[in-house]
Amino acid sequence: MKTVLVAAVALIDRDGRVLLAQRPPGKAMAGLWEFPGGKVEPGETPEAALIRELHEELGIETWSSCLAPLTFASHSYDSFHLLMPLFACRRWGGIPMPREGQTLAWVRGEHLCDYPMPQADIPLIPALREWI
Repeated sequence: MKTVLVAAVALIDRDGRVLLAQRPPGKAMAGLWEFPGGKVEPGETPEAALIRELHEELGIETWSSCLAPLTFASHSYDSFHLLMPLFACRRWGGIPMPREGQTLAWVRGEHLCDYPMPQADIPLIPALREWI
């Protein structure tokens, strides 16, 4: 089974809310909510992938020094195994705006479980709640 490396980030605003993005129609797992991020390309670090993905998906800028490793997910789907480090970020430039048809929501930690997520993301919530 192929292992896919995906980096994700919990953007945390000044009020302690976390940004979730809803996967748009036409994508795998459409309608589910997830932490922003994406696949790590060959030769790319997870931090570099997040910086690139946040710019592409949300139009914001951040820096490696603002990405704090928090936890990770290791989950087998039917056709691949997902390895996903989750970083926390409290500093970025710009206002997150959906650039790829996704819906965004700022969510308090105690309400993260109210949003249906991919199976790999669900175990990340307890560690994130402790951090925010």
